[in-house]
Amino acid sequence: MTVNGRSYRLPRRPTVVICIDGSEPGYIEAAVQADCAPALGRILKTGTRLLADCVIPSFTNPNNLSIVTGQPPSVHGICGNYFLDPETGEEVMMNDPKFLRVETIFPALQRAGCRIAVVTAKDKLRGLLGKGLNLASGKACGFSSEKSAEATLAGNGIEKVNDLVGMPVPDVYSAALSEFVLAAGVRLMQRDRPQIMYLSTTDYIQHKHAPGTPAANEFYAMMDGYVAALDLMDCTIVLTADHGMNAKHDAAGRPDVIYLQDLLDAWLGAGAARVILPITDPYVVHHGALGSFAVIYLPQTADRADMIARLAALDGIEAALTREEACTRFELPPDRMGDLVVVSARHKVLGTSVTRHDLSGLREPLRSHGGISEQRVPLICNRRLREPQPGRHWRNFDAFDLALNLVD
Repeated sequence: MTVNGRSYRLPRRPTVVICIDGSEPGYIEAAVQADCAPALGRILKTGTRLLADCVIPSFTNPNNLSIVTGQPPSVHGICGNYFLDPETGEEVMMNDPKFLRVETIFPALQRAGCRIAVVTAKDKLRGLLGKGLNLASGKACGFSSEKSAEATLAGNGIEKVNDLVGMPVPDVYSAALSEFVLAAGVRLMQRDRPQIMYLSTTDYIQHKHAPGTPAANEFYAMMDGYVAALDLMDCTIVLTADHGMNAKHDAAGRPDVIYLQDLLDAWLGAGAARVILPITDPYVVHHGALGSFAVIYLPQTADRADMIARLAALDGIEAALTREEACTRFELPPDRMGDLVVVSARHKVLGTSVTRHDLSGLREPLRSHGGISEQRVPLICNRRLREPQPGRHWRNFDAFDLALNLVD
């Protein structure tokens, strides 16, 4: 079958793609080295072990939708967790299915006769990922850990999720939110044996703990048990990530922030320009809405070249681009971007104004994402490539191509 210009074979065995939110290269390897993840260790040795690039901005929504559509944001239209809707002029969450411009792989697979299961940690993704699925068919389900107790046959294709999984609704700020996703995946595979399953976790742990730390190793040890269970059920498993993660703080542990709105107010006058931070979502305790990618809307009278020169000269700015440059370089939809795009360097984040960010929820030194420095992610499969792919530039949105077309 063909979806968004890419061809896929129908699955010959149950196929599970797992998006490990925020899993930069090193997390899995450190857990394996610490003898915490034997199943993942076997997969690294006997399966396919690749590195891939995610899409920019390296945020959750754009990358999850790229993985399930097989295309960059220029095609599917989801270019952030949050954006300025050009139709209304309002800043809104980008989680409404109406913003998705193409079909995901799931409805096409369902029409081809496959049973589908989509499980996410955060409910913000559920509607986008499940768009077009016929949940009334009895052969598809889609739900989140966060709203698992509210799942119904009519709205989610499944009910009594917590009874099935044997876990209560997890706290949204906990590793249990991700564990619920993986536990649900194993139980659904045992009960229903869906041909296609997509599991998407949350980056609560990765925002707080670097690779190789005890908490990170404990998280991947938990994951290892569920991956082992799926492997024993003869599933083809692909693990990738929506983005990486980096420390974004100074030597004293304080967030290292460039407040763009404050700068632009000083340069152009208060409120003349408008800064949008696409990392913004309802879960600001993770990151205080501080990431490494920002969009700027300028007044018509502003000199774009001058603004780019000023921004590029700031310490900690990796790229300051016009809309056209950014959309070409990062494969973004021009009608959903501002006049300028700014990307900060590896250990810097971008904010609006000092007074608009509540950082009281940050209990550990800030770790965040969004920039080019968080683009590299793992792409791992428990089966070997049938033939080498020399010189291929792998993307995280090659996950279903890998799982369905390229491994035995």
